[in-house]
Amino acid sequence: MEKKNILILVITLSSSFLLFVLIFLIWLCRRKGSARDESWDKEANPECKEIDVEEVDMKGDLIRFEGGEDLTCFDILDAPGEVIGKSSYGTLYRANLLSDSVLLLRFLRPACCTGKVQDVMHVVQVLGSIRHPNLVPLSGFYSGPRGEKLFVHPFYRRGNLAQFIRADENDESHKWEVILKISIGIARGLDYLHTGFQKPIIHGNLKSKNILLGKNHHPFISDFGIHLLLNPTASQEMLEDAAVEGYKAPELTKMKDSSTQSDIHNLGVILLELVTGKEPINGKANPDQDFYLPNSIRNAMMDRRMSDICLKGLSHVKEDVILKFVDLALVCCSVGPTERPDSKQICKKLEEIGAKS
Repeated sequence: MEKKNILILVITLSSSFLLFVLIFLIWLCRRKGSARDESWDKEANPECKEIDVEEVDMKGDLIRFEGGEDLTCFDILDAPGEVIGKSSYGTLYRANLLSDSVLLLRFLRPACCTGKVQDVMHVVQVLGSIRHPNLVPLSGFYSGPRGEKLFVHPFYRRGNLAQFIRADENDESHKWEVILKISIGIARGLDYLHTGFQKPIIHGNLKSKNILLGKNHHPFISDFGIHLLLNPTASQEMLEDAAVEGYKAPELTKMKDSSTQSDIHNLGVILLELVTGKEPINGKANPDQDFYLPNSIRNAMMDRRMSDICLKGLSHVKEDVILKFVDLALVCCSVGPTERPDSKQICKKLEEIGAKS
């Protein structure tokens, strides 16, 4: 009888151990399978934490990222909102929460978004993991029952760079140290997108309206990667809007062909905006108010006729320093994509220009 009890005990323990091993193997296989399904490359920079689907904290249809841990669906859906910007694919809102904090909400129209849920969540997951001093962070993402998509960001009270440059009463935008600080910050943020990952993240719609300003003119690049969430029709409309505004790289015919080089072209246009105070409108632009790169700016700078492009009254700055800045901007806007410098070269050059100022 005693031997029988011992046998039963041994069988029970063996079965429990085998069951535990089986459960562990199933869990391990699922973890490996999840890792294999990841099509985005792991970010090289250790400061940016990679977020797995299992680690994302969700409440209903709200995905929360770093900085938005306390957000709820009620916070963002019931907050009074003020429209501060519109585009062909969405709307920007300033939302005032009950906690007296302010958020920037980016609403993407359902008709403009790709219908593949997996693709959307994949992009959102990557965008939510990105953190850099010159990039607008994604704090949360809401996917509604009718296909609406809402991105939650911090709100920057100084507005965007386009407003800052063209404010008539704004003497700050005429200061060389401010121009240089903003330029270096934008270049560093773009460099992080292009080189901080094994697979570059293309902005796709870089322009002065998508540069937000914080305290002390600190620039934050917004809107990066949004084109990845749009369907072909909406993304093409985004490209057409960029062309009208003077930002379309000459080699681009479709938004899906956007590259690091096309981002560099747009950065060059922004640098010219900063130093001239003019708006990069298309070929119908008024030469006394706006510039169109292939004509007025390029010709004026090739002949070194500084007065022809109204360099914002920067008489206190050495002319050779301004020339180097504008030359860099022009090289960024080269017709041939391979003739443009990369983001790291631009950062280095801007820092050298700043050291000589």
